[in-house]
Amino acid sequence: MIEHIVRTSPSANRLPRADQLAWKLAELAVNAPAPGAEVAEMVANRVIDNASVAVASLHRAPVVAARDQALSRRATGRGAAVFGVGAAVLPEWAAWANGVAVRELDYHDTYLAADYSHPGDNIPPILAVAQHLGVPGAALTRAIAVAYEAQVALVTGICLHEHKIDHIAHLGVSAAAGIGALLDLPAEVIYQAIGQALHTTTATRQSRKGEISSWKAYAPAFAGKAAIEAVDRAARGQGAPSPIYEGEDGFIAWLLSGPQAEYRVPLPEPGEETRGILRTYTKEHSAEYQAQALIDLARDLRTRIPDTAKVERITIHTSHHTHHVIGSGANDPQKYDPSASRETLDHSIPYIFAVALQDGGWHHVDSYAPERAARPDTVELWRKIGTVEDPEWTTAYHATDPAEKRFGGRVVVELSDGTAVEGSRGVADAHPEGARPFGREQYAHKFRTLAGEHVPERERARFLDLAARLPELAAAEVAALNVDAGLPGEPKTEGIF
Repeated sequence: MIEHIVRTSPSANRLPRADQLAWKLAELAVNAPAPGAEVAEMVANRVIDNASVAVASLHRAPVVAARDQALSRRATGRGAAVFGVGAAVLPEWAAWANGVAVRELDYHDTYLAADYSHPGDNIPPILAVAQHLGVPGAALTRAIAVAYEAQVALVTGICLHEHKIDHIAHLGVSAAAGIGALLDLPAEVIYQAIGQALHTTTATRQSRKGEISSWKAYAPAFAGKAAIEAVDRAARGQGAPSPIYEGEDGFIAWLLSGPQAEYRVPLPEPGEETRGILRTYTKEHSAEYQAQALIDLARDLRTRIPDTAKVERITIHTSHHTHHVIGSGANDPQKYDPSASRETLDHSIPYIFAVALQDGGWHHVDSYAPERAARPDTVELWRKIGTVEDPEWTTAYHATDPAEKRFGGRVVVELSDGTAVEGSRGVADAHPEGARPFGREQYAHKFRTLAGEHVPERERARFLDLAARLPELAAAEVAALNVDAGLPGEPKTEGIF
């Protein structure tokens, strides 16, 4: 790996392209070799994972609306598939609909470092372009690996959230790089597409703050759609603001830490395998990733606390990120509101821990049901739960060695008889360093479980067979890499289109 130093450069210096981060990312897309067997298998796993959570969300209102928008843009040629429907639409709109479906339940993969991200959000736009243009599985696998590598590098080196910039700014860039790799485009075209994608996908974090709405699911889909459009424009010879990161009126100087800031972004050497995807991890539970280990811990503590009515107070000692993003340190009263939206509740560790402790587990639908959130004994327990930042957990969260990174916390449960029950969990059971790491069997089980309510067994088996052979698929098989749940191909909602 090469650690690239990125800083603002005055316009008068005319920073050479070879020294710009956007160019280095473009070179990554051009020079990345075909992934090895371990990476290729994980790419297939994440395609399965995306399909699992997308199918589980097909009947939710944000997904229905996004799908209806896509169905109003039918393709006249090949087109790209929309999850749940046997229809082909324009690729940017397939990316839009599928991106919302993948993101809606907050249930797919994650990478946490200087910033946080859901790298699987790269897959819908790349897959849509591959289907539309007839690209085979080997090129698709390589492109997804490139996008993950770019995403991991950016999230490792550049923190957006401290400046209240949403993490889709990294996603637009990584998706553009992945699409560029998919189509074997020249570095010049990919460079311009990356610049356009970053410029058009920079937004504030208010989408994940206060009263969180359905836009939380739409935001990554917007970035994927924007990336497709950016590559399309760049391929037609249209340029981008540059240097997009380093310009004196650019991203770093005015939206991040300012003209004196310095960022370090690690990228593979030319020809080095793109293994970033192996540093990412998926979810066993449908909740914000920093809640995963704490749900597992609550499940264990349940056996030691048979009556939660006897709880006086629960304190979760955790990292800065967890405390300030999904904990009481966010200072969001909505995180304690029984009438809050699902999107808000899945970013409230006090709520999540209360329900997991009472139920001894977690369900992607039932645990968020309005009647579940409003249950009086749950509300009483919920409001006894607070978080505090613990420097040791913050240090572990930011550890550079993957084996030392920790995303959980230590929980102290004080009971009415004066005793206390304590426990800690560093990583989720499903994490690569956890008690039950996810492998192909677990990904397939997740798909069968979540798709079982909506998709016939024969269709589930067909999809899993295709996904398992991803690097070997012919272009026609890539086009069939969809899950048809028999949904109607006509829009059910009305808008402008």
